[in-house]
Amino acid sequence: MGPLGAEEFSENVELNFQDDNSGVYPQAGQGQTRPPTIFVIFGAQGDLTKRKLIPALYNLAVSRHLPQEFAILGVDGVSMNTEDFRVKIRRDIQELSTHPIELTIKEWLLDRLYYLSGDFRNPQTYEHLRKMLSELDTQYGTGGNYLYYMATSPSFFGEIVQNLGAKGLVAQENKQARRIVIEKPFGHDLSSAQTLNSTLRSVLDEKQIYRIDHYLGKETVQNILVFRFANGIFEPVWNRQYIDHVQITVAETLGVEHRGTYYDKAGALRDMVPNHLLQILAFVAMEPPNAFDPEAVRNEKAKLLRAIQPMNPMEVLQSTVAGQYGAGIYNGTQVLPYRSEDNVASTSLRETYTAMTLSIESWRWEGVPFYLRTGKRLKKRVTEVVIQFKSAPLMLFRKTPVDRLTPNVLVIRIQPDEGISLSFGAKIPGPQVQVGSVNMDFQYADYFGDAPSTGYETLLHDVMAGDATLFQRSDNVELGWSVVDPILKVWDSLGTHAIHSYSAGTWGPPDADALLAKDGRMWRNYE
Repeated sequence: MGPLGAEEFSENVELNFQDDNSGVYPQAGQGQTRPPTIFVIFGAQGDLTKRKLIPALYNLAVSRHLPQEFAILGVDGVSMNTEDFRVKIRRDIQELSTHPIELTIKEWLLDRLYYLSGDFRNPQTYEHLRKMLSELDTQYGTGGNYLYYMATSPSFFGEIVQNLGAKGLVAQENKQARRIVIEKPFGHDLSSAQTLNSTLRSVLDEKQIYRIDHYLGKETVQNILVFRFANGIFEPVWNRQYIDHVQITVAETLGVEHRGTYYDKAGALRDMVPNHLLQILAFVAMEPPNAFDPEAVRNEKAKLLRAIQPMNPMEVLQSTVAGQYGAGIYNGTQVLPYRSEDNVASTSLRETYTAMTLSIESWRWEGVPFYLRTGKRLKKRVTEVVIQFKSAPLMLFRKTPVDRLTPNVLVIRIQPDEGISLSFGAKIPGPQVQVGSVNMDFQYADYFGDAPSTGYETLLHDVMAGDATLFQRSDNVELGWSVVDPILKVWDSLGTHAIHSYSAGTWGPPDADALLAKDGRMWRNYE
């Protein structure tokens, strides 16, 4: 795990162009840690492949993080040959790139791109796949190392894995690396997550399964661990004695867009909380692992998730809020209510917003509330973690004009402006003692540049390198659902009484503000 920017390479590196029948690729000459790999994408015609996977692989190629022995094989039900697929991907790269295209790298990648048309449910597809992988192995010297990426509907996950197993395509022999990447959702409740995990483990070893959460590919999320454990001034105060509360916000300005069919079944709670928000919470609140090792990190995350106090029905009513956006104004434009969106039922009771208070039963966090919220059609797009520290005693200033002290606040901004800020009190110039709040602010782009990124580069690199630190283990997935399941059951039983309306372009329903107000706190909102 680590940053993959081009800054890792000296500006004076002499590029070596290897000319063979498989294209040219400028190699860095050293530091090549990724093993030879065939990257197999199930769902190669989908939006995820177009917008995230291919651009991420291109960015990895530009930063010299792909091996020379590398090929991509797209698999999908759309009838198409390899040449037509290359034409499509060439057009997609050109359309989606936000930076100048490096022609040599693009052509190197396209020359290694292949396509197999077939039905995911037809065993014959996997026979064709086995033959094609063997041919690509010989051509590119990939040594039988296969990375399968499930960019399909979740309904295909189990069936694809079982078919791969039946053809011997996931068996690891002679030190071959055969791994599978699973996109969320990992089930739609605890029971279905357990069933999916059971199906996967009937064919695969847990170490072959990489459950991906693209939020964990963001540099600022990864930096939470570095920030906490590599800086001696923060970890000593990272506990109940100094921290008043923690807020985690994932706010989106967009509505459901083209995802109405999926979203009206899932909703904000299922879509965001068991994965994105709880994974961020785990990084913020977990105990220090005994080593920077994938299993050590994931063990501590599991311990933290087990320590989240489960809610009984009364606590669900008191500590959670579900909302659904109505009509409103965003950027001066009238936007539709959720129930008028495409592929959404006109009487839908699906929540597009959720907020909750979680308690962690541990020595470190006893009495410290964790406030989580996420929603669509909110006022500003922002993902951040807010650590509010306890206020200093006012005693020293009791005979001055200072009538209150503003607490120190640490904000870890995950998107869109990745960075970290810390507010603290300073004396306002003048003859009287007056305290004002000032900020120290760090932005990634200012210090490390703004390299092209889809959020998937680090994660794909880590899968190829066999580093599972940023991926969810089966117990992490099931523990996340065990937090959410009691809430879902109460909301489902309440029907219309569970949903609180809010206008699009606001910060959500007033009931979410009341959730913190009853504790004497408030959300950090932006105008």
